[in-house]
Amino acid sequence: MKFKIPFLFSLFFALVFNFTANAQDAKAKALLDDVTSKVKSYSNIAIDFKYSLQNSKENINQESKGNVLLQNNNYVLNFMGITKIFDGKKVYTIVPEDEEISVSNFDEKDESAITPSKMLTFFNKGYKYSWDILQNVRGRKIQYIKLIPISSKDQRKEVLLGIDVQTKNIYNVIETGKNGTKTTIVVNSFKTNQPVSKNQFTFVKSKYPNYYINNID
Repeated sequence: MKFKIPFLFSLFFALVFNFTANAQDAKAKALLDDVTSKVKSYSNIAIDFKYSLQNSKENINQESKGNVLLQNNNYVLNFMGITKIFDGKKVYTIVPEDEEISVSNFDEKDESAITPSKMLTFFNKGYKYSWDILQNVRGRKIQYIKLIPISSKDQRKEVLLGIDVQTKNIYNVIETGKNGTKTTIVVNSFKTNQPVSKNQFTFVKSKYPNYYINNID
């Protein structure tokens, strides 16, 4: 005779599991809200980061470093030898290797358009989230939140967002693609409210006398 769990016990366990899951999701949302509030409280943010991309099947293993300065709706991003300047209206992509600069208008309706707010609070839209593991990283407690893209067209399987429990700042982001590609960004330095010059986010054409300027829009 096979042992069967009574229906009421099954219902009870289901209710307990759902309650626990909802509670964990509530904890995750509360922590994400803390991160968002912290980001909005800074006048500017300067980040040095390490980027890595791995895919064992394709034998890909790439690493690079970069930095970004964010303030209001503006940013300057240096990554893989390319500089991007966003002055709030136009994006200037400067490629020294080709001596070329691409200039494009910023489209607020474009969901894929990068803005400072999207860089550090991307998780507020388009994901389901849940409480994940807590790790000790060189004396820092890093709490992970698992993000699952809602759109079936998204090529990412999941995103793990590591948050410093004490500072409420993002420590790292680990994206796992449906094709097995793993992309990791680790924040090496996170500085806030730095002195910034008036023309920090202004593109100065005279600095690039021999560059070809491609006006896309």
